[in-house]
Amino acid sequence: MKTISLYNRTSTLGGTYFLLLVNRTQMHYFVLIMPVYLVHSYMVWGIVVMGLLSQINLMMLSKWFTSSYAAKGYQGFVQLFGKRTVQVIAIFGFLIILLKISIITLGYVEMLHSFMYPSMNKKWLILAILLISLFVTSHGMEKTLRFVVIAFLCGAWIAILFIPFFFTQSANYRDLYPLIPTEWSEKSWLGLLFIWSALSGPVYLAFMVPWLSSNKKVLKYLVIGNMLTIMEYSLLFIASVLFYGSNYLSKINFPVVHMGGYIQTSGLERIDYILISFHMFNYVFDISILLLCLYGAGRVFMRKMNERTTRIGLLSSWLVILISIISMDQWLWETVPGQKMLLNTQIWLGAFIYLLVPTILFTAVKRKESM
Repeated sequence: MKTISLYNRTSTLGGTYFLLLVNRTQMHYFVLIMPVYLVHSYMVWGIVVMGLLSQINLMMLSKWFTSSYAAKGYQGFVQLFGKRTVQVIAIFGFLIILLKISIITLGYVEMLHSFMYPSMNKKWLILAILLISLFVTSHGMEKTLRFVVIAFLCGAWIAILFIPFFFTQSANYRDLYPLIPTEWSEKSWLGLLFIWSALSGPVYLAFMVPWLSSNKKVLKYLVIGNMLTIMEYSLLFIASVLFYGSNYLSKINFPVVHMGGYIQTSGLERIDYILISFHMFNYVFDISILLLCLYGAGRVFMRKMNERTTRIGLLSSWLVILISIISMDQWLWETVPGQKMLLNTQIWLGAFIYLLVPTILFTAVKRKESM
């Protein structure tokens, strides 16, 4: 059984990486369908409010990032919670990560299939995305984390292309009213939950601290990364409301991608194809990081932390993901009720995890330090 060094560390990544990691882990599949869930113009305040609440969570996470326990990785978790508790957490973590990888992959593949490859079997698209992610993952945690620079450079500028939608002749600023809701429905609450869940990506960074710098100023970079996300979310949502109007916005899938087809340039056509292709780098980064977390969680609950990582172990984790995605696609994703069930499950789980994990880690560290 050939070994492979997936979790070796040769250096730690500085504060700028925190900024990029926070921003990119918050910009994934959900941002492409966000306007459908928010619909009403006043939900822009929901983005701002949830973003500010996210800052509180990042403050709690910064306490964990700078603690001595986080720097020890697995041993730090054992010191805080005990070995058996960590194993139980790893089992739940494995299932949660598996679900998240499956849903974001199915979402991106659905978009590729709808806009670029309608005649291709979706299973080939799933396989292609996962093979690329496996290649990135095989270079180890440190290099995969560095891949965030490429993901950022390939994706951060996309939101800027939507600024012209603010100034088109069809942009009706009356669609931005009311800015204060005259009524509040269950769908509005679900919209807030959706935003909170979409912002939950940085919670997985809590398990990658050994590869990240424990600089005391890390909070500054976390805050800036989160603020960039709020700006991107707000820009894309307002542009969508101006372009479609609230009445039509709730009736269209992938509104942000459809808008890309209306971007006018002098030398390029089908800008939406280009945007979808560049967005793939962010998906590959997201899936690669989560695959490493999945493999790590599997090693914890199978009590193999003292053994070296192997190609067979990584490939086995990858195959579990592949089987899970294909099964979900065949039995659930193809139907509207099944797709809604998967998305709502991920929304609730993501929101719950983002509320729970930072609070538990912050409380555990404070309690240990006070003893």
